[in-house]
Amino acid sequence: MIEFDIETEYIQLDKLLKVCRLVYSGGEAHQLVDEGLVKLNGTVENRRRAKIRPGDKVQVGSEIILVKTKK
Repeated sequence: MIEFDIETEYIQLDKLLKVCRLVYSGGEAHQLVDEGLVKLNGTVENRRRAKIRPGDKVQVGSEIILVKTKK
């Protein structure tokens, strides 16, 4: 599990995947989303730029990202 500390209100899904190094480019992130391979809080997410907020869990394959508020 990857714990990602966020300093702002939200981060876009495609940017989160890049920052966490699950993809190398925005295009690759978009492709994963388009293919239905990304889940947000257990549900397939089809919005490339969905707003991910603290408390959200993003799953790509077996990798899970837990978004937390930076303290």
